[in-house]
Amino acid sequence: MISYTKYFIKSLIFVLCVGMIISCSSTKDTINEPEFQPLEDVEPFSQNEKLGRGINLGNALEAAIEGDWGVTLEESYFKVISDAGFNSVRIPIKWSAHAEVDSPFTIEESFFARIDWAILTAFKYNLAVIINIHHYEEMMLDPETEKTRLFALWQQIADHYQKYSHDLFFEVLNEPNDQLTPTLWNGILKEAVSVIRLTNPGRTILIGTANWGGLGGLNALSLPADDNIIVTYHYYNPFEFTHQGAEWVDGSESNLGTKWSNTPQERQAVINDFDAAIEWAFQKNVPLNMGEFGAYWKADNDSRALWTAMTSQYARLKGISFHYWEFCSGFGIYDVTESKFNEELLNSLLPSN
Repeated sequence: MISYTKYFIKSLIFVLCVGMIISCSSTKDTINEPEFQPLEDVEPFSQNEKLGRGINLGNALEAAIEGDWGVTLEESYFKVISDAGFNSVRIPIKWSAHAEVDSPFTIEESFFARIDWAILTAFKYNLAVIINIHHYEEMMLDPETEKTRLFALWQQIADHYQKYSHDLFFEVLNEPNDQLTPTLWNGILKEAVSVIRLTNPGRTILIGTANWGGLGGLNALSLPADDNIIVTYHYYNPFEFTHQGAEWVDGSESNLGTKWSNTPQERQAVINDFDAAIEWAFQKNVPLNMGEFGAYWKADNDSRALWTAMTSQYARLKGISFHYWEFCSGFGIYDVTESKFNEELLNSLLPSN
């Protein structure tokens, strides 16, 4: 059994010192396809290390039409991310907006071409890639009816990318919620994994929790009998801080001005949350990925930087890969108009020391 032992000694040092540590484009671009090789067996803990420190390319391909939410992917974004020192990108994708609603649920060829471009561009800049099924609202409202379409989408996606290298990861579904209860999700995710395995027996698959993907859903998660799985979770605690002023959250305006000051109590709350997840993962012998975390731009920048440093550094110390939400929109760390990073946030995610 591969264990988390190598992270424990570092953790002791971190708990004592963390306060001081923290305080102190378009499809017209030509991308040459690599010569794909047959997939060999991989080990998920090593794969999780490959994901390492990553970022979400959010508000682009998970919109019904790319660009509707203010972000259209450009090749320069991948270069900037790679040059900064990130290891991977997570690309949220709304496949359901580009597939037939009736059987056989065919995905548009032009949309596949756009996703091909995004993946191969990431590969060009030595970035591993997670693709998922994102914002599938119909699935959340009527999972029993929609699961056939979900499986058909994955059959097509898996078939299309079966020869891509191990640098491509599949994530089954983003943030199961509403009528897609933990019990239903446990059954559906196992069927989805079985569909993927028909053409991708060696692909590393990420599985998230029900109830919006948070840590609270771990104890209700039942994993398939599969030895190439990474469990992913989203972390936005305390929600009143991370989502203050978020336009889509009722009552969030009342939380404006909420700070995160890196107090011992605040740090301990993060440690407690993460350590409970780590213990769960240790018992299951699966690696962990923090697939989303971030604080909205309406929080003060110092608080955002302190919170981001605590969550990301503790995650990496414990062997948890991460993907910050997100690159260049409301939670973003990069200003595309000025072509520059928010340096405080970037240094929180990629500390020089």
